[in-house]
Amino acid sequence: MEGEKRRKRTGGIWEELELGLGGGKKLRVLIHLALNPDKAFTKYALAKYTGLRTPSVDRRLKTLVELGWVKENRFKPKTYQINVENETVKTLLDFLAAVRKIKGYPPPPPNFSQIT
Repeated sequence: MEGEKRRKRTGGIWEELELGLGGGKKLRVLIHLALNPDKAFTKYALAKYTGLRTPSVDRRLKTLVELGWVKENRFKPKTYQINVENETVKTLLDFLAAVRKIKGYPPPPPNFSQIT
């Protein structure tokens, strides 16, 4: 039921972006996955890399998976990976690539997603 309500609220791109990007915690999870598009992570690994608690990561992943921004691989344990086939995610990845190229901006540090 909650997933249906969430999908109804995401009728437009702006609502989807607000729901997907959310606050700082969700953004930390999303950015870490986006900066590592070729890798899949368990929720425990994401908790370690983002500095968040596992239940917090779990809640953020649920929303991102429902939006189709993140793929859930049903291994044991489950792993999560940015969905590079999703059009919104493609645009987000292009945006992050452009940010990296801005003159005077160094590439993000290796522990970027751990920065609070």
